[in-house]
Amino acid sequence: MMTSINRRTFMIGSMAAGMSLGFSRWSWGQITGANDDIRVAVVGLRKQGKRHVQWFREIPGIRVVALCDPDQSVLDREEDKFHKRNEKVDTYADYRKLLEDKNIDAVVIAAPNHWHALATVWGCQAGKDVYVEKPISHSIWEGRQMVKAARKYNRIVQAGLQRRSDKGLKEALDYIKQGNLGKIQYIRGVCFVRRGSIGKVTGPQPIPASVDYDLWCGPSDKMPLMRQNLHYDWHWDWSTGDGEFGNNGIHFVDVCRWALQENKLPPRVLSLGGRFGYIDDGQTPNTHLILLDYQPAPIIFELRGLPVKTGTTAMDSYRGIRTGVVIQCEGGYFCGGFAYDNNGKKLKQFERDGGGAHKANFIEAVRSRKNSDLNADVLEGHLSTALCHLGNISFRIGKLAQQEEIMDAIKANKEVVDSCERMLANLRANDIDLKQTPITLGTCLTVDSQKERFVGDFSDWGNMLLNLNYREPFVVPEKV
Repeated sequence: MMTSINRRTFMIGSMAAGMSLGFSRWSWGQITGANDDIRVAVVGLRKQGKRHVQWFREIPGIRVVALCDPDQSVLDREEDKFHKRNEKVDTYADYRKLLEDKNIDAVVIAAPNHWHALATVWGCQAGKDVYVEKPISHSIWEGRQMVKAARKYNRIVQAGLQRRSDKGLKEALDYIKQGNLGKIQYIRGVCFVRRGSIGKVTGPQPIPASVDYDLWCGPSDKMPLMRQNLHYDWHWDWSTGDGEFGNNGIHFVDVCRWALQENKLPPRVLSLGGRFGYIDDGQTPNTHLILLDYQPAPIIFELRGLPVKTGTTAMDSYRGIRTGVVIQCEGGYFCGGFAYDNNGKKLKQFERDGGGAHKANFIEAVRSRKNSDLNADVLEGHLSTALCHLGNISFRIGKLAQQEEIMDAIKANKEVVDSCERMLANLRANDIDLKQTPITLGTCLTVDSQKERFVGDFSDWGNMLLNLNYREPFVVPEKV
């Protein structure tokens, strides 16, 4: 059994460990339904989920037959759209009730992060195929349990990493793989997205009357709401979210790992950053620099939530991009849809489409019953999501440090030094006094890539965050 830590005493609150809710496997070899339609349920409807309803409705041979959300107002809003089209749809507040419906073939999970793993495992156990949004898990251990469940129950599980279905991006990575730019030296991921303050409260806030808060919390602690908004701002709370690295950064770190063709975790991780520019109820960093020390080509990832300088709304950029990857090779680099030589001359353009066919790819695999047909199988989702967890864990067990100590810790890698110097310049441009608000220097952790655990110095602290405590009966099972 994995070692856990009480989250309330380690920044993320406590939960009682409990028994999982088991579902018997429903065996069926192929999709059934009227005219062989695939019947889909969408779980979590506030933002991305309502888009999924529309996206899946547009795929031929798909019927969205059920909706699920613990917020009755959101559920009513989406149900009303079906009624106006004279379409039948079943609605559920409780996901467990939805899984009892044998007329549902596949579930689309767009709930908050802390629900992703349990919803996927339960879905597999109930005989459903699963499309699960990024990041697919809320801990490294959870991600591996999701892979085990998908394999045990022969389910098709697609991660919502749609850039894996971008044909132009695949062409670009194939171009690099063929050696056209020489060997990869390093990859830099960037995610510069403006994030303002979520506000500061002085006491518990009321839960919206339309929300079943017990179901909303699910696996996480049912704690008083200590922020202004229940919805979306959960991203910046460690008990339910994974910060900007898990929110937007996951898309681009996935491309980084895809380019490296790495199918395991890196041997070392180090991160640094902090929450700068305001004091609010957010816990996760809005400025974050992560080294995923793959050899011989590391991934260096930069996240920023502050603008280019005080008084503006514009965001900084790196080599002309605000979000994306720069793959630096011996003879040139790839960035923003173009391959360049090292003098900045364009060598080749790749027509990117953003991966709009990602949902259709999931459906193709549901019909073929081959997980090899998936562009973003659950294993790929687990490995890339785990990179986000590694960076977050290093940060969370770090310490406040002054600039001299930070530069000394990273001096061996000139590319990390370059990233750090640009990060510091951005903080200074936003009038951040680092003497008064020091940077958190994360702990450098060594990873056993096969066992997906930390070893060596500070490994006990890191391993405490590989798994979570759960609240009965919302427990990701040890044996799926």
